[in-house]
Amino acid sequence: MRSLTRRRLLWCAATDSSYQRIELADGPAVEGKCLHCGRKLVLWASGDPVSRATIEHIVPRNHGGGDELTNLGIACARCNHGKGVRHDGRRRDDPKLQAIIDTLQQRRRERWREPPVDWDLPPRP
Repeated sequence: MRSLTRRRLLWCAATDSSYQRIELADGPAVEGKCLHCGRKLVLWASGDPVSRATIEHIVPRNHGGGDELTNLGIACARCNHGKGVRHDGRRRDDPKLQAIIDTLQQRRRERWREPPVDWDLPPRP
C-alpha cells in the first residue's frame, strides 16, 4: 500500500473519535467504525488495514472534493465501492448524492476530534 494512503488512513483515524488505539497479538493497531455502516475496522499502527478499510472522499473528487481531512473518512471497502458505483457519477446537484454527502459530512463533524498527542503520527498528508 502506498505511503500516502497509509498516512491518510492514520490521520483520518486520529481525527475520528470512533477510533481508539488497541493492542493485537501482532502489535499495536487502531480500531473504529466505518463512516457509512458502522462496521468495525482495524488498522495497524503503520496505517496498513487489517480489515478492508479504505479512504472515503465524502465529496467525490470528480465533484471537486479534495484531500483535506474534513473531506476524508474511513469506510469499509463494500460501502465505499457501493457509494462510488451508485452515486459518485451523478450530477453534483442530484438530490440523492447531496443527501449522502450531507449525511457523511454530519457524521464526520460529529466524530471530529483533535489528534491525540500520544499517537505517533507520520507527517500530515
